[in-house]
Amino acid sequence: MTHDTAATTEALNQSPPFEDIDLFATDRSLVEAVALNEGSSAYVEHSEFGQLWGSAAMAARGRLANENPPKLKTFDARGNRRDEVEFHPAYHELMAQSVAAGIHNSTWSKDGQPAGKASEVARAAKFYMAAQVETGHLCPITMTRAAVAALASQPDVLAQAMPMIASRHYDPRFAPWTAKRGMTLGMGMTEKQGGTDVRSNITAATRDGDAYRIQGHKWFMSAPMCDAFLVLAQAGDGLSCFFMPRFRPDGSVNAIEFQRLKDKLGNRSNASSEVEFKDAYALRVGDEGKGIRTILQMVQLTRQDCAVANAGLMRSGLAHALHHARHRSVFQKHLADQPMMQSVLADMALHVEACTALVMRLCHSFDRAPEDAAEAAYMRLLTPAIKYGVCKSAPGFLFEAMECMGGNGYVEEGILARHYREAPVNAIWEGSGNVMCLDVLRALSREGDGAIAVLQTLVDETRGLPGASEAASFVIGTLLRTDSERVARQAVESLALLAATAALNLVHPAHAELFARTRLDSARGTMYGAAELSEAQCRGLLERALPQ
Repeated sequence: MTHDTAATTEALNQSPPFEDIDLFATDRSLVEAVALNEGSSAYVEHSEFGQLWGSAAMAARGRLANENPPKLKTFDARGNRRDEVEFHPAYHELMAQSVAAGIHNSTWSKDGQPAGKASEVARAAKFYMAAQVETGHLCPITMTRAAVAALASQPDVLAQAMPMIASRHYDPRFAPWTAKRGMTLGMGMTEKQGGTDVRSNITAATRDGDAYRIQGHKWFMSAPMCDAFLVLAQAGDGLSCFFMPRFRPDGSVNAIEFQRLKDKLGNRSNASSEVEFKDAYALRVGDEGKGIRTILQMVQLTRQDCAVANAGLMRSGLAHALHHARHRSVFQKHLADQPMMQSVLADMALHVEACTALVMRLCHSFDRAPEDAAEAAYMRLLTPAIKYGVCKSAPGFLFEAMECMGGNGYVEEGILARHYREAPVNAIWEGSGNVMCLDVLRALSREGDGAIAVLQTLVDETRGLPGASEAASFVIGTLLRTDSERVARQAVESLALLAATAALNLVHPAHAELFARTRLDSARGTMYGAAELSEAQCRGLLERALPQ
């Protein structure tokens, strides 16, 4: 008996690569959410971006950047201290494309003022798509964009840095930022002994003429390859914010000594470091003693990006799982036509559609906040709630997407294993879940009537939807309790779901009704596919998720 060896080596019943697609045009939920939030004028720009980032070439760059993580080069060949971080060329190509697209600066005018109109929504759509391909490089991108908000507290420093930030040229050279064609910024807040409790920081700043000398450490310095950092240190009047460049004004390397790069679970393409400052040169940003208030202007924006990125990761997980299921045959049917798998995928599609609507609605509030008090209150109350809800849901979602692909989803050749390792960091960075819940409580306390008005608006926007009024009553009643901190997590999760229902109701009312019925109106199973959806509803959701 002979065997046909070709039959065992030929790849049968495998889905084709999911690449060379338009990440924008194939995502109806994103297209409609962007349009609803006044970003439709950027449709052509978004489609061009979606085609580029959906290409096989960009997918390969994302893979290579993660398979070849950065390396710390502490000294040069002659023994001089340099503390350079080296990257694979694929990383630099990803950075160059994101910078060229303005993801790092398009929400600001050239003088550092908010660009207005729908610049936040338009930028977020690109950030959402880029996250589907490679998320690690977006760390310096988001921090560079967000740093402008903090630098606004020190107009003279902003005036010096803004021309470089406003550039759309990516310049990775290890050189003083004043001599480059563009710059990126990082951040250092947390220390070994305090973590989130930055008031316990012991890094010290000593005035030295118009500048300061910084002595101390940071346990996490994000993106150490950047040209400058915003760091927190104790000055004479308390914890203060500082602009610390890699090079001193005389051109010598600043006394920023990286101890090692963090060996992270995910986010492998991006460098994070432990660092010591040995009388490092820095300029103050904002008043002494106002460091937390100053740097929180930056953190509000990076929190927004955490939510947008994880919504993008979930979108990618759904798209890859659905693409696979439509091509994989099991038990004489395509996997996507098997009733149970169809229910799982449709339930996942409903979740992604709601998250997409929600993050774009949040970005719209950032666009409108400077001139609309109600939108400013929405932004302040719901940014931490949305970061909590979206980011907490992503790891479990991506696990389900991997399972939809079986063993193919679990191997490193595919993208879902990387997405799964990537997702938790966005729940941890810029404030963990407990911190987000505390910030919701803080916003309720500080905003008072404005926050209550936001909750009432959510009630109005979800009126008549299953379980919405009960969810709103629970959120308000729980968050206003005297012991609210003990029960805040459940209330904040419900608040995020209520806000998602309201946002989706503006985009697709029929799916908002499904979302409310399956998330707000009844005790829901903890697994995707537990919601009872008709075959027609399943097919409608999946066709919107990824048109065939």
